[in-house]
Amino acid sequence: MNEIDEPNRWRLKTPGHPGWKRTARPDDPNKYFMVSADCHANEPANLWVERIDKKYRDRLPRIEIDANGVKWQISEGWARSRLLDSNLEGEDKIRAKAGATPEERLRDHDRDGVDVEIIFPNKGLTMWATPDAQFAQAQCRIYNDWIAEAYGPYRDRLVPMAAIATADLEGSIEEIKRVAKMGFRGLTLPCKPVFGPHDARHPNYNLPMYDPMWAVIQDCDLAITFHVSTGRDPRAARKDGGAVINYVSHSLAPTIEPIANLCASGVIERFPRLRFGSIEAGIGWVPWALQAMDEAYLKHHMWVLPKLKKLPSEYFRSNGFASFQEDPPGLDLARQYDLSKNFLWANDYPHHEGSWPHSAEAIERQMAHLSDDERAQILGLNAARMFKLEVKRLARMPQAAAN
Repeated sequence: MNEIDEPNRWRLKTPGHPGWKRTARPDDPNKYFMVSADCHANEPANLWVERIDKKYRDRLPRIEIDANGVKWQISEGWARSRLLDSNLEGEDKIRAKAGATPEERLRDHDRDGVDVEIIFPNKGLTMWATPDAQFAQAQCRIYNDWIAEAYGPYRDRLVPMAAIATADLEGSIEEIKRVAKMGFRGLTLPCKPVFGPHDARHPNYNLPMYDPMWAVIQDCDLAITFHVSTGRDPRAARKDGGAVINYVSHSLAPTIEPIANLCASGVIERFPRLRFGSIEAGIGWVPWALQAMDEAYLKHHMWVLPKLKKLPSEYFRSNGFASFQEDPPGLDLARQYDLSKNFLWANDYPHHEGSWPHSAEAIERQMAHLSDDERAQILGLNAARMFKLEVKRLARMPQAAAN
């Protein structure tokens, strides 16, 4: 890679690792076992056009150019969004083109110290952006088939999540059984089953109607993930400050909802072997959300149903996870709130929000105050529990595998 360009030079800043027994440096002979719990595929642009039933073809997300030459991103569930030309340079341009082949991904991860990556859709994050559950499920099946074909020979290190359109409950149960037989280790579900604004009449994950789906997931021993920007339009704000407002308020924050659904409704009480996590929403919110759920359960006891055997926060601590890229406030609270075994580090390859290819520096900026064991849990061992990874077989550094 060429010399780091000025806008990305800040990524090289690090306090170093004095006193660390081992590091995240790729050349460290005692490197931590590292799992990036959130990376993204690089799907072919024509994937769904070529494979989907022709009755759906004209409804696929697409880019249209109007009479004035303005480009618009069109998707059934999103407001029409104007696309500005991006003249990316330096590392930003490299990130935009990275990850086209499994071999390239492995080389990039070797350079960043990553032993295993958990893979989510990229272009496919719009698969759920429709109120038509059958249309969404058809897109998910195509994605699942493609990523199994593309990454299947590398599945020890490249671990994709199968996409499920849960508004189609019967179809979801069938697809979960199918992808389990295909060897997937986990699922990615939209943050709410029916895409779009909140409607109390819509089904949601707290309702018993989803118990047959949870039962199948538990029987198949698959991890459940909820990725940001799935469930409703994350581009709700326009113009002044819109990019920041959308990222914080309409992409990250709604990921709390499915976590609260599972913790507060008795789902984990009925299905105690489920493992679930929020992806790419950060971790600073987790201590607050756990306290808020417990406060509501205790202080609103006269209205709360069902009555649980444990507090909602306890179901998260025993079964839940949350991933982050760079979240110093969340890491500052990890030890204080006993959450170091619930947090998952990720480099978000190849997205700009992530730390690739300078993850070691980002880790050193955030984790100096943590113990060696806490760093080991967050950097890889928690993900190994979540996604049932065989650490001793997958760790490239023998000492890392032993810890």
